[in-house]
Amino acid sequence: MGHPGTLPVINKEAVKLVLKTGLALGGEVAHYSRFDRKNYFYPDLPKGYQISQYQHPLVKGGELALPSSGKKIHLERIHLEEDTGRLVHDSAGSGSLVDFNRAGVPLMELVTKPDISSSEEASEFGEEFRRLLRYLGVSDADMEKGEMRLEANISLSADSSLGTKVEVKNINSFNVLRRAIEYEIKRQEKLLAGSKSVVQETRGWDEGKQKTFSQRKKEESHDYRYFPEPDLPPLEVYEDPELNPEMLRRKLPELPWEKRKRFQDEYGMDAKASAMLIEDERLSRFFEEATSELLEWGDKTKKTELVRLAFNYLTSDLQGLVKEKGILWQELLVTPENFAELIKMLSQSEVSSRVTKDVLRTMVEEGGDPSDIVRDQGLGLMNKEGELEKIAKKIINASPKAVSDYKAGKETTLQFLVGQVMRETKGSANPEVVKKILLKLL
Repeated sequence: MGHPGTLPVINKEAVKLVLKTGLALGGEVAHYSRFDRKNYFYPDLPKGYQISQYQHPLVKGGELALPSSGKKIHLERIHLEEDTGRLVHDSAGSGSLVDFNRAGVPLMELVTKPDISSSEEASEFGEEFRRLLRYLGVSDADMEKGEMRLEANISLSADSSLGTKVEVKNINSFNVLRRAIEYEIKRQEKLLAGSKSVVQETRGWDEGKQKTFSQRKKEESHDYRYFPEPDLPPLEVYEDPELNPEMLRRKLPELPWEKRKRFQDEYGMDAKASAMLIEDERLSRFFEEATSELLEWGDKTKKTELVRLAFNYLTSDLQGLVKEKGILWQELLVTPENFAELIKMLSQSEVSSRVTKDVLRTMVEEGGDPSDIVRDQGLGLMNKEGELEKIAKKIINASPKAVSDYKAGKETTLQFLVGQVMRETKGSANPEVVKKILLKLL
């Protein structure tokens, strides 16, 4: 905030995180980097300037491929600057307040080249970049908390040259990003169709009116009167062992697009399934650890079935319970090993699908080994034909209409009878054995 007697200090960890991001995106790390003062007047900037980078950013170049098409979006630069204050506007329009809590916090800014050609591509780029930030541990990038913000520069032109640029600032969701870009395209199209010129300016998004609105005229770079920040020393990045790019590169984790491809190759998954798993690094790690256990137990010929079962119960049932209970993955009482054991029991017809769901809920709520839960609660699958035949006869006698419908050729009625037996046995009967017995009796 520029209080008298205070001086800025470079946050070394922030510099390291910017370099990691740049290396993951194939950018070129600068040997020499420095900070500059970007001068402009706005209420969220109490010093009258922002510490940023202009001529010598930490990273230049790089690219990010869109998952759906493989189209490469090339990057201009990634630099580090200080965040500003935050304007809070009174809903009645009577005034604005400035929240300085985030002023001076390290802010990484990534600038793309003008390769994005639609709101869908812009949103997809942002989502893939957010995945990368999370995989690298650079940021949680929670947009609701303001940990990631988007700024779209939109320009229209009748030919290959770039048109006049309009920037829509501080967009806080991918949904808003798409709507703001689409609105701005239509607004500029209308101006150009009426032989009017587009003004270079900064605009905001009005959620209530679903439209952009003018905030201030947009400056050219020379208007900011950049000059080297006198209170911060230049950086010789390669001279610091902790910032050495080769060392940082070797420590990079598996990146989202690498994991997406490996899941497709290794587990035979389609693009949609692998995309669902890699969305959350903790979810994909849980899946891999559980699947590793399953494939050690299972017959290799059943690999596809085991992977499918693990994926289905993880992404629907277990993930659903995690959301329902409001549990963090790191607090989950279910271990990948116990989850794999439950899936194994299901695949070997030791428990039914219904029982699997019930046991999983118990594991989430109380923890425990699935085989112990099944034994203690008497939930094991009934396979004894003698016992099941008695129950099947009881159901047949109690369902004369269903029996006559089946004999009249309505074969779907058989599933109803199977369901009645399953209900009678509280889901503990083996449905395949039940079906076989019913067919014999009918």
